[in-house]
Amino acid sequence: MSDISTTFVLVPGAWQGGWSWQPVAQRLRAAGHAAVTITLPGLADGDSRSGLHLSDAVDHVVGEIEQRDLSDVVLVGHSWGGYPITGAAHRVARRLAKIVYFNAFVPARGVPFVDENQDYAAILRAAIDASPDGSVSVTFEQVPMLVPELPEAAQRLFHELLVPQPGAYFLQALDVDDVTTLGLPAAYVLSENDLALARPGDELAARIGLTPLMVPGGHQSMLTHPDEVAEALLKC
Repeated sequence: MSDISTTFVLVPGAWQGGWSWQPVAQRLRAAGHAAVTITLPGLADGDSRSGLHLSDAVDHVVGEIEQRDLSDVVLVGHSWGGYPITGAAHRVARRLAKIVYFNAFVPARGVPFVDENQDYAAILRAAIDASPDGSVSVTFEQVPMLVPELPEAAQRLFHELLVPQPGAYFLQALDVDDVTTLGLPAAYVLSENDLALARPGDELAARIGLTPLMVPGGHQSMLTHPDEVAEALLKC
């Protein structure tokens, strides 16, 4: 992918903002490309989490691309971010050059995130029911699953950066087909030690006929191995 006009639009996973993509974005810009990091509604510091729907996240991605008048876009989603990028891709397909899932869910039509794993479903539904604003937070005990390669002090810093996730983002499904119906190239990048995906990454990639391009690190390897992740995004 050598075209200097390529713009990478980087969508974070749950509990995170555009900050999670900054190290990779800097490397993509250094390679001569444009890069936009997105923070979805409810996930900026101080945002309200009440009343948000999955459609709001999709609308936000679409709005960022259209309002910036972007074209030749490589749309990248991390983890749960596979949902909003899939929904958005159907609305801005003419502006896209490629869709990349990074340690991400490839959504099935009509299936919400919460229904992809029974163990996760019980935890998420209980957290949503117990929260006054219907959001879900990450406990520190869950953080080593996200960043297993970091020492405890860095894991605690990462935990402090996370914000509650609007619960409806997990409970609602997309009513669109998978991205293979768009006639656009797609790729799947998978970290070798991803412990957090609710389903195996190779199984998710196979939903759209892909074999993952492997990179080192855990679920958050865009933070812990940004050189390798940026290289993979440029290569795939």
